[in-house]
Amino acid sequence: MRSQGRRARQNGTETTGQRGVPGGSGQLDSELETNLSRIRTELASSPDLIVRKFTLRTESRLPVAAVYLDSLTNKDNVNDFVIRSLLTPSLPEPPADAESPEEIFRYVCDNALAVAQFEIVGNWTTMLLELLTGKTILLVDGWAECISGNTIGGETRAVSEASTQVVIRGPKDSFTESVATNVALVRRRIRSPKFGFEAIKIGTITQTTVVMMYIEGIAKNSIVQEVRTRLGKIDTDAILESGYIEEFIEDNWFSPFPTIYNTERPDVVAANLIEGRIAILVDGTPFVLIAPTVLSQFFAAAEDYYQRYDIGSFIRLLRYMAFVISLFGPAIYIALTTFHQEMLPMALLINLTAAREGVPFPALIEAFAMELCFEILREAGIRMPRAVGQAVSIVGALVLGEAAVQAGIVSPIMVIVVAITAIANFSIPSYNLAITARMLRFLFMLAAGFLGFYGIVLGMIMLVAHINSLRSFGVAFLSPIVPFRFKQMKDIFIRTPHWTITERPDEVAADLVKTPPGEGPRTDTDGKGDGVT
Repeated sequence: MRSQGRRARQNGTETTGQRGVPGGSGQLDSELETNLSRIRTELASSPDLIVRKFTLRTESRLPVAAVYLDSLTNKDNVNDFVIRSLLTPSLPEPPADAESPEEIFRYVCDNALAVAQFEIVGNWTTMLLELLTGKTILLVDGWAECISGNTIGGETRAVSEASTQVVIRGPKDSFTESVATNVALVRRRIRSPKFGFEAIKIGTITQTTVVMMYIEGIAKNSIVQEVRTRLGKIDTDAILESGYIEEFIEDNWFSPFPTIYNTERPDVVAANLIEGRIAILVDGTPFVLIAPTVLSQFFAAAEDYYQRYDIGSFIRLLRYMAFVISLFGPAIYIALTTFHQEMLPMALLINLTAAREGVPFPALIEAFAMELCFEILREAGIRMPRAVGQAVSIVGALVLGEAAVQAGIVSPIMVIVVAITAIANFSIPSYNLAITARMLRFLFMLAAGFLGFYGIVLGMIMLVAHINSLRSFGVAFLSPIVPFRFKQMKDIFIRTPHWTITERPDEVAADLVKTPPGEGPRTDTDGKGDGVT
């Protein structure tokens, strides 16, 4: 699915200046049949192309044609708001002197179209792109312009509950594959005249609509301009998912840590916009990108802000602990059993030695084998049919673990360590960060297998130095820990009550506006709270 073909620079907008659309450029012809013939020629491989001709009720009986793609349009809108509106007997008669093509064209624009949104297009490339988007094109004979009516439709998925970021308490709606629906879900939560968005087309073949959302006056102009510039520089044939955009605009492509947050929850996007961040929506995917991003965002969940602050703080601390276990669990076991047995109590050391007595492999090989087996089982459970995937992964883990212990290949304590590590990894709310922990875990296991705790400490120093060097659109990834800002630590490791959070994060917000007396609180650094109303 990855595009590897010819590439061209994409810097256009929704309606003008599009490159890479079949048919080239130029103006429309004034002859109706010439335009229809050209459309049929360039879309010859599109059997869903519909051309409906009719004549207006004028003395000259001027020919008009409606052109649309049946698979991309809402046929009820086409019939009710475009064709029937021009043929209904209740349509006002045109003025007696309105007989020229230009006058008839203006008359149609002013009186005939009941469609909610339409625009006049004279460029051939733009007209063809509007047609391929799902809009209906209305051509009048004798005039070198057309009317593009918004009749976008087709089969779409209804708004449903989020599948990857489930909450017990909180909104249950999630984004869909329709960018128009996703914009509406965010607008429903932010009723501010300063809320706006910009839409551009990216991809010389797919011409995918990408929407950049922000709140004017809250988001920093420098960050908004940087996001706009990076989107405009994207050079590719196809954008099929927001992950394509993420790879093009991220600061550190070589880092295993994600520097752009993604979510399928509208409430999370709304809270981040209120904090001053920018959301990037891509047509065709329910996952929205959020930038800039800091590390603490990946440990916070939307439900932290809907439960009491003490409950949310306790659960968040558990997540940090689970991340440490997922990252260092097997490495610590390898270091203890291989190099630092004196750190264990004598009774526990005797039990561990007895359990590993018949195992022919060192702890490093044993841990690597078990971790690889579990990773394969986890991936198989995801890719298999949903009805049997979970059962196969659970039964496979139990059967393989028990069989490996009975065969003397691994020790029972290693099965326990791998199981605890896997469970801790599932506790991380962000799937991207969970994968990062899974990859780095093998590096720490190697360090522990060769140098013990000295290798783990050396790896931790290198890891912290790497994280400290990361930036997300110029914002420090460890902010507000590095650089340290005590006033903005109220929503990092724990969540303080909403009424104590009175400032936006200064690394992304244009101003640090405190909450006036009598108004609700403003959210701080993680972008998953209630926000400003």
